[in-house]
Amino acid sequence: MRHKIGFNRLGRRPAHRKALKRNMVTSLLLEERIKTTQTKALEVRRLAEKMVTRAREDSVHNRRMIGRDIKNKKALAKLFTEIGPRYKSRAGGYTRVLKLGPRFGDAAEMVLLEFVDRDGSESEPPTRKQKAAAQKSEKKSESKKSAAKKEDNIVEKSPAEPSESAAAARTTDAVSHEAQPAHKAEQEPAGE
Repeated sequence: MRHKIGFNRLGRRPAHRKALKRNMVTSLLLEERIKTTQTKALEVRRLAEKMVTRAREDSVHNRRMIGRDIKNKKALAKLFTEIGPRYKSRAGGYTRVLKLGPRFGDAAEMVLLEFVDRDGSESEPPTRKQKAAAQKSEKKSESKKSAAKKEDNIVEKSPAEPSESAAAARTTDAVSHEAQPAHKAEQEPAGE
């Protein structure tokens, strides 16, 4: 009796299903993170976890066994040189599935399937609350900087005693505008 040995057929014939899983595992190995539907991710996760467990020990036998499913040489090399040794001391659970919400077209539940403890990344992507908090702190720091700049500009622009050249410039501008007839003042801009 084969109880609890079932799997999701993914609505495909066996050859198509096998090709789909192989391609998705290859993409996962190369990119270390893929976006897919929840049902596909759970099926691909099974295969990927078994491959990483085999890749922890680099032997000809293990390379040939995994090579039956992974035809891409770059992905196979990365599995045995980077990913396998990374999880050497881990007893399982090499991947995680993060829910992203429904897809726009057909409302299929989308997820992010990724390796745990990837190099050069955070342990988890930031949540909405963390993003909002980061944006608020950026806005606060920007507003403090702009307020400090405004205070500096005000101090620089309004010295304690106005200079004689500034006062002389104001009087010459006022005299030149008064000396012109009204119709010429309207035609020419005031700055000249």
